[in-house]
Amino acid sequence: MLCILYFTAVGALLGTIGALIERLLPAAAPRRWIWCAIIPLSVALPGYYRFHNNWSITAALEQHSRNGAGGPVAPGLFAILDPTWWAGIRDCDPNINRLWIVASALVLIWGVVNAMRVSAIVRSSNGDHHPPADATIIDGVRVLVTEYVGPATVGLWRSHVLIPRWVLALPRTERRCVLRHEDEHRRSRDAHLLLAASLVILLMPWNLAVWWLVRRLRLAVEMDCDARVVSWLGDPSAYCELLLKVAQASSRGPRLQPAFLGAGMLEKRLTALVAPAPLRSMQRFLLPTAALGLLCVVLWMPHPITGAQTHRHVTTASTTIAARQD
Repeated sequence: MLCILYFTAVGALLGTIGALIERLLPAAAPRRWIWCAIIPLSVALPGYYRFHNNWSITAALEQHSRNGAGGPVAPGLFAILDPTWWAGIRDCDPNINRLWIVASALVLIWGVVNAMRVSAIVRSSNGDHHPPADATIIDGVRVLVTEYVGPATVGLWRSHVLIPRWVLALPRTERRCVLRHEDEHRRSRDAHLLLAASLVILLMPWNLAVWWLVRRLRLAVEMDCDARVVSWLGDPSAYCELLLKVAQASSRGPRLQPAFLGAGMLEKRLTALVAPAPLRSMQRFLLPTAALGLLCVVLWMPHPITGAQTHRHVTTASTTIAARQD
């Protein structure tokens, strides 16, 4: 339980630091690398501190045992210093480990089912007699034409750009923007990056902070791709209109990642393109100061543990308290 709380707290603090740093970046600056650094750090740092910078609650339990030997346990927050409370928490660890395994298995099953669904879409798009190498080339981009799925980029060993049939009817400039966006995802290997980040969720499905960090990475991937396409197009307003147009046309199809529309990120992407919030002079000072302060808290905050001798102490203390009550 202590490990879960500590990993989640460190991940949330590091995510807040990443959001503050991202706010300081220019509009066209790449953002994905912030989250590519924070996600592994949110796993590696608590794991390292577990053995090299930990804080045992044994001393606190002993202090409470001495101070509270002659009277009842203080109510409220101080009740967590009761040895019997920690004994109960420690007894829950086997059940927590079982739930951890079940949650990881469910995430794995969901990922396999999603991969099978994408594979079925690719096979149906190619037909029974056409391999992926025979995909259609449109505006210099190799694509697989589907009936309704996409625009999206899928595949790991061989990435494919999925384009629904109605995209072919768009004006040439708009169609080229859609294809350019997906081709940027393919060339940047964004599907590989998102898969690697999702493996952390598979290992720690209980870590809500990691779910948030992975979502921020997905948003950063889409915003970086938007910035590159707008730089090529030279007209952010036209690109935003195309985003809205594609969103209306593809509202019935399933969403895939990485994709032209993303998933629940359209509003933030539009705001970043046409109406980014200006950075005031005070914010240029406060944001890095807050980020540095939070980083100091993360680096200072030790990993709480019960310690090898704590469990024996808790058992002994609990027996003593029970004997006194009798």
